[in-house]
Amino acid sequence: MKYIKDLNEGDNLSDIYLCKYRQQAVTRNGKPYLNVILQDKTGTLDAKIWEPNSSGIAEFDSLDYIQVVGEVARYQGALQASLKRVRVAKEDEYIASDYLPVSKYDMNAMQKALREVIDTVKNTYLHTLLVKLFIEDADFVKAFNMSSAAKSIHHGFVGGLLQHTLAVTRICKFFTKAYPILNHDLLITAALLHDVGKTRELSPFPQNDYTDAGQLLGHIVIGTQMVEDLARDIPGFPQKLLRELQHCIVAHHGELEFGSPKKPALMEAMALNLADNADAKLETMTELLETATPQEGAEGWLGFNKLMASNIRKAGEWN
Repeated sequence: MKYIKDLNEGDNLSDIYLCKYRQQAVTRNGKPYLNVILQDKTGTLDAKIWEPNSSGIAEFDSLDYIQVVGEVARYQGALQASLKRVRVAKEDEYIASDYLPVSKYDMNAMQKALREVIDTVKNTYLHTLLVKLFIEDADFVKAFNMSSAAKSIHHGFVGGLLQHTLAVTRICKFFTKAYPILNHDLLITAALLHDVGKTRELSPFPQNDYTDAGQLLGHIVIGTQMVEDLARDIPGFPQKLLRELQHCIVAHHGELEFGSPKKPALMEAMALNLADNADAKLETMTELLETATPQEGAEGWLGFNKLMASNIRKAGEWN
């Protein structure tokens, strides 16, 4: 198959992709059409079906694997496909793993690194809590390893939650060396736990969409509840320590308008917020720079990006 990342303007499209999204729409002239997002493990592609009632367009729905025929063009600086024919693919015509975006880092190596980080936490209560969740709870470990860190924006792939958690933890590790006043065990534990609620906030792939719990509570509330449930089963777990740990999770988005019920009151919570924000934004830029195509005649500039609120480009390579 030809992966989405290898498609170029002017290519003829004739292959099987996962239909990540399908929605009926109407043009300004009142003519019906379909918005479709095609997906494989290398990314997604916006597509339109301008003649949804034609004989070449069979019935299909979101999360179906579909055989498509069409053309790839460019619209407002991004690739977009116009689909002429669509049918639902048979199960023996595709391999599901080709259609799920996956972390570029080795999953086993990341799991090993996470366990090594847990071993650096010496506080008995915090270490026990981490072991109960990340080592002894097989169902959680499976869900954590397979989860994304977001529906979109950054780390939206299998292994994304594990990759993001490790990156945040490594930044926090640096902070503890640069600022020894930080409580190492509290900060590292909070970094490992800050997004565990996403295993319940988002559904597994290929859906990777918000669950009822995700819509109603969100991963911050879910995560603090998970930590309290774990601590309850550890005899003698200090309530003050539990509240400090939960505060770091509650405050890790930093601002009320960004979804945190509380702003950071502990230095460890502030450090976690900075680390989380840094990895999220740098990964977002990484994904943009790896997938976007510079505008013709724009000297490498990619155009205005709403997420970054700026026109962006990659720095030059200098000796």
